Amino acid sequence: MVNGSPGLCDQARENGSYPARGRLYGEFLCGVWASACEALEVPADQAAWTTRLLGAALPAWAANRIGSTPDQPSYVAGDGFPAELSVNWSGGQPELRVLFDCLDDVQHGHSLISAAAQGNARDGIYGLFTPEAGMPSAAPLWHSVAWRPSSRLVHKTYFGLYDWPFAERYAAVDEAMAWLGLSKAWEQARARVEIADGEREIEFFAVDLAGEADARVKVYYRNHGADLTEVNRIAASAARHDTTSALAAYRTLAGSRTDAGEAALSCLAFRSGVDGADECTTYLRLTDLAGSDQEAVDRTATVLHREGVDPARFRALAGALSPGSIEDSRGLLELVSYRASGRRGDLTTYFRLPVFEKTPARLLSPVDLA
Repeated sequence: MVNGSPGLCDQARENGSYPARGRLYGEFLCGVWASACEALEVPADQAAWTTRLLGAALPAWAANRIGSTPDQPSYVAGDGFPAELSVNWSGGQPELRVLFDCLDDVQHGHSLISAAAQGNARDGIYGLFTPEAGMPSAAPLWHSVAWRPSSRLVHKTYFGLYDWPFAERYAAVDEAMAWLGLSKAWEQARARVEIADGEREIEFFAVDLAGEADARVKVYYRNHGADLTEVNRIAASAARHDTTSALAAYRTLAGSRTDAGEAALSCLAFRSGVDGADECTTYLRLTDLAGSDQEAVDRTATVLHREGVDPARFRALAGALSPGSIEDSRGLLELVSYRASGRRGDLTTYFRLPVFEKTPARLLSPVDLA
């Protein structure tokens, strides 16, 4: 427990899902963050500080109570819950992240964008993804808070393009890249990616909300029917990518399979001053590639160890977040991403939290970021 906020470890667990009904969304999500901080051995004062900041950043739905099904299903998770937790394992300290859907509270998300953008061009991007700019609808707005002890929090925002016709998706991305002075880099990267075999589509456009020169702009491609060699070839379109280490990581995560699993993602990152994409992150869906959370955790731990990262805290985190035995569960560790751009241990693990008893009747394939 951190500063009076109940963590998941303080709760009884029932039937493979968290006993979250009746709790406030924000209270529950801050409890997830607190439990993660405890598992990652974050000092109590820092855990309490970041838990408070997370609570303040959440949209209006944080004040609602959790029922048996979501009032407004989000596409973040398969059960409609509007948030996920993830951890990046590179560097001396893991980076803890929460991604959340703004749902109807778009103005709150836009306010965060404006504040974090510090008056630079990112403040104007929001309008490019709305009907006022000729788009079919306002793009769903997702936001994230990322923190690596003992640094400041970093904000990121994501525009979901998955409901739009392909032409409008490309039009919006083209306009946003022009706004940011990255048109040439985007044209070069798109040409390299789209001559590759297979079927893919743009699903998200994202920006890191910071004024620093190394802040990234990201384009997410969803791959359909790709194998591991294909996603490695797409990643190799980036300026910095080690094809050998990447393929080794992909093969470990995929086990005996040679395909990249259901709807693997390729995220191209762009920075000012770099021709084309600077780096690429590949996301593999472990709920499809592994038979259980235990198998997914074991494979991920193997990659971490190979990359020089002690997997003990990762295993502790998986145990802390699981509502039951990970040997008997599947879907907690939804995705693992890997980036081979020169930084060892650059894996991110994405945890989906089983909250609702029933899956909403209509949901897109779950989408996953950060």
